[in-house]
Amino acid sequence: MTQLSDTGTATRRRVLGAAHVARAQAAQTPFDAPFQALITDAAWGHVWSRGTIPLRERSMMTIALLAGLGNDGELALHLRSIPNTGTSRDDVMEALLHVAIYAGVPRANHAIALARRIFAEADAEGGQA
Repeated sequence: MTQLSDTGTATRRRVLGAAHVARAQAAQTPFDAPFQALITDAAWGHVWSRGTIPLRERSMMTIALLAGLGNDGELALHLRSIPNTGTSRDDVMEALLHVAIYAGVPRANHAIALARRIFAEADAEGGQA
């Protein structure tokens, strides 16, 4: 591994949790290894690991972008990770209000329903998402 990969992996673990990263690594095959290396280095090593803005703000931007683009699987993953980034549920709502204005009410409505479901699951499990 390179320093960038090490940094990316550490940041990915901090944000998404060690269990998620372990599952992703265990499921990796020779076919998707280049993709896993790309996202570890580019997304987590280059972008998420920059010290220019806090994880809370990166999380809010990521949630808004994923909601605006309708990427539900990734959105759910990042909604579950908010306790790891210092992002509150109120912060999520603020991000989704921006989605409503700048990306459309249907996208925000759908994302809010997904967030409500994820937060209810976390509450039922005694978690904090």
